[in-house]
Amino acid sequence: MNLVGEAYGFRVSESLSDWPGELPAMETRHGIVIGDARGLAELADDAVELVVTSPPYPMVEMWDEVFGDLDNDVRTALDSGDGERAFELMHAQLDAVWAELSRVLVDGGIACINIGDATRSVGGSFRVYQNHARIIEAFEHHGFVPLPEILWRKPTNSGTKFMGSGMVPPNAYVTLEHEYILVFRNGSESREFEPGADHRYEAAYFWEERNQWFSDLWTEVRGEQQTLENGELRERSAAFPFEIPYRLINMYSVYGDTVLDPFWGTGTTSLAALVAGRNSLGYELEPSFVDVFRDRIGSVTDLSKSVGRQRLSAHRAFVKQRRDSGDRFEYESEPYGFPVMTTQEESLQLYAVRDVVEGAADGGWWQERVNAGAADKRHWYRATHGPIDE
Repeated sequence: MNLVGEAYGFRVSESLSDWPGELPAMETRHGIVIGDARGLAELADDAVELVVTSPPYPMVEMWDEVFGDLDNDVRTALDSGDGERAFELMHAQLDAVWAELSRVLVDGGIACINIGDATRSVGGSFRVYQNHARIIEAFEHHGFVPLPEILWRKPTNSGTKFMGSGMVPPNAYVTLEHEYILVFRNGSESREFEPGADHRYEAAYFWEERNQWFSDLWTEVRGEQQTLENGELRERSAAFPFEIPYRLINMYSVYGDTVLDPFWGTGTTSLAALVAGRNSLGYELEPSFVDVFRDRIGSVTDLSKSVGRQRLSAHRAFVKQRRDSGDRFEYESEPYGFPVMTTQEESLQLYAVRDVVEGAADGGWWQERVNAGAADKRHWYRATHGPIDE
């Protein structure tokens, strides 16, 4: 049975008569606050169920200016060759954000932080700055419980596989070609749900997706080159790939949940939330990135259909492969009629974006999560989704 409506935190839409069958449509809401995530003052306590973000990376040179603007002592430390002090000062800016997450994230909610370590010469000495270890320390300090982390391979330096003295030992250095997805739970207890909750079971993933997504090593996700025009041409190497937040949102949230990205950037997490059928909130210091996001959501309907149909097609291929090997299935998908491996997959239902409307905040969902404030610093979107029916 497919029930998506007020019980999920969505409104059922009456305007989508072109969707097949009698399955209801649903709405999600998405907000961007132009402001400083070190306070998250606009967000209410327990406003979100999941955090997915990729912050600026301390001690990576392209982020020096950002951290220097937040604290001029960062520039002083770098200029004086004190790399350790610069590293700590940069992380102090991130610490202020992590401290707020424990307030705005529900008990048992998950926080996923994509981060890379940095290699750099400061003061004439080359070393690695372990951003991932420093962030784990900060989250534990704020009461978060570390969960198994994920490594994903990010081959951005394939043309230069080593640093140092070339072919002669012993003074070459390993090239970093992976990043970390650090996973934390807010508190010691997991979230609880009503037995058989529809919004949880409809948000299930396929058995074979679980085996791939919940591996601690992702080798098939690649970094991207992203060109942003923000007053001047700016290249950001190894941008946050869409596949990462999309997987994490499906892994750690259910329909009706709200996903927060406190380092919103060009809105990749919000885009992934749209495609996954979840609500989202983001914080961003640079107002012009909202215009980039507007361009990106212009194609979100096609993207959501494509992603959903690819998942269904991949599952059909999985079914065929197992049948060709002589394996049998005991369960069947209710919405799609194909075999599935477990009874938990029987109600799985994928949704595609029908349309997205930008406008004012309109009612209870916003008021429960976002406090009153300057309207000109906020941008709101409402998306309507319909079930993908093959």
